Order: sequence, then structure tokens, then C-alpha cells
Amino acid sequence: MGSEITSGRLTRQEIAWELVEIFDELRVDQLNELVAMNVPLDTLEFFASYADEFCSEDEIESGTRRRLPNLMLLGYLMRLLEERLPVEPEPFDA
Repeated sequence: MGSEITSGRLTRQEIAWELVEIFDELRVDQLNELVAMNVPLDTLEFFASYADEFCSEDEIESGTRRRLPNLMLLGYLMRLLEERLPVEPEPFDA
């Protein structure tokens, strides 16, 4: 990452890069296990349903429609990490 963490707390950007690096190293079965252990099935179903409804209303192309639930899942996992790890407050935090 190149930046040194002096306070022991991570910024959101550092957490995001760590998550990307972890995902990059995981095999599909490991990624599936990570999701199964951390994301309730009803949440996954919600992402799929919401993405489908959102995309159909705005006539969004099929490639984006297929990727939207994964993007929502990534955001969800990022938020889980923020809640579990010490995160350095950022200006928009209230």
C-alpha cells in the first residue's frame, strides 16, 4: 500500500485495498465460503431482487444488471470490515 499506519487505525481506503488484495488471492470456493460465513442468504436474495428491479425500471443493460448484485455484495462486505476493524474517522463521519 505504501502508506504507514501510525495510529493503528485503518482508513476506509486502506480497508478497501486490503479487501481487493484478499479477493484477488481467493479461489472461487474460498470466496463462496467467505460469503456464506458473513452474509445472510436473505441479504443475497435482496441484492439480486433489488438489482433486477432497479435495472428493469431504468432499462439498464444486461452486463450491468449481472454485476450490480456483486457490487452491492462488495459494499456490504466492506461495511462489515469497517465495523469489525478500527477505522480512522473521515470528514463525512458524523
